Amino acid sequence: MVDRKIIVIGGGAAGFFAAINLAEKLPHSRIVILEKTTKVLSKVRVSGGGRCNVTHACFEPKELSSNYPRGEKELLGPFHQFATGDVIAWFAERGVELKMEEDGRMFPVTDSSQTIIDCFEEEVKKRGIQIKFSTEVVKIEKPDKFILTTQNGGAIAADLVVVAIGGNSKVKHYRFLEEIGHKLIDPIPSLFTFNLRKHPSNKLMGLSYYASVRLKDTSFEEFGPLLFTHWGMSGPAILKLSAKAAKWLFDSNYQFKFEVNWLDTVDNFIKENRKNFPSSKVQSKKPEEMPNRLWTYLLERASLSESLNWADLNKNQMQQLTQVLQADVYQANGKTTFKEEFVTCGGVTLKDINMKTMESKKVPGIYFCGEVMNVDAITGGFNFQAAWTSGYVVSEGIANSSV
Repeated sequence: MVDRKIIVIGGGAAGFFAAINLAEKLPHSRIVILEKTTKVLSKVRVSGGGRCNVTHACFEPKELSSNYPRGEKELLGPFHQFATGDVIAWFAERGVELKMEEDGRMFPVTDSSQTIIDCFEEEVKKRGIQIKFSTEVVKIEKPDKFILTTQNGGAIAADLVVVAIGGNSKVKHYRFLEEIGHKLIDPIPSLFTFNLRKHPSNKLMGLSYYASVRLKDTSFEEFGPLLFTHWGMSGPAILKLSAKAAKWLFDSNYQFKFEVNWLDTVDNFIKENRKNFPSSKVQSKKPEEMPNRLWTYLLERASLSESLNWADLNKNQMQQLTQVLQADVYQANGKTTFKEEFVTCGGVTLKDINMKTMESKKVPGIYFCGEVMNVDAITGGFNFQAAWTSGYVVSEGIANSSV
């Protein structure tokens, strides 16, 4: 084994995971993490409301890769190398047990992101990995070894470079990579909520209900829990939709219409209520499982009085109710970042990366992992899974090239 100095640019989830696995496989190499801010693992800390959504209980590589709007085909091979089961085992070997929730998301049993942070920091300390804070790389050159120029003018030499700078909405964040020959896909936001400011639905803040949501006049549609907020709509259905339609929504300047299908069996629902409960108030016979507050709100949307009996509904009123329950249309005006978890699509095009090793096809010796690549996922732990997988594949690629 050749001893090497390996620089990891970025002190986030992918950078730490790559560094730790590299140190484990190449114990005689010197590994240094460069972090441009004064803090590391910031996204890990806020993920899952501070609990850290480590991964998702999706164990089959093809099914797992289907959760990535950007990177689905390219991640299939890496997931065969290191997927969900491997992540669970990796943390278990280091004393961190994960648990699965009903929706498939997986968290540490402590329900604290600090558990994951402590695990990483302990590994870094144990393996002698150095962290340099307030060190932003602005240029990479390779006259012989790699020379990394930092924002303060300092220069750092390296045999190999791992780029794990994460996602960012500013193209300049990636400029130094473009200067050495990599093509960039302009970064744009992914995973965000839909704004409905001062809308009647805001009064339902905190209420969640399963529904299908479709962007009007498109084929983009998602089903799942929809969460009402004081500024609009969120929840997995909205977040998944925002990820899959990120480019379309960006091109629409986040001014768009979407429709919600609250009930698939509307015709049967109305027909049975009119037949079986003709003298009952419309308000008193709602779809099963639907919260009373939501039903009242939807009746208001259909301009139906709560005092009406089912038998009293005329043809026009039935059409109005059907329209609201099956295709309730909203005009969104803008977006809001979801729980401080900023996710972008865009970054280094996957065509410039050998996905078997995560090495650059343009500059041998440079490797990529995490969101710096044009890879992103729907909500539920999948973005971290991509970070762990790509970080691990980087370590394998470098370790095997060092023999």
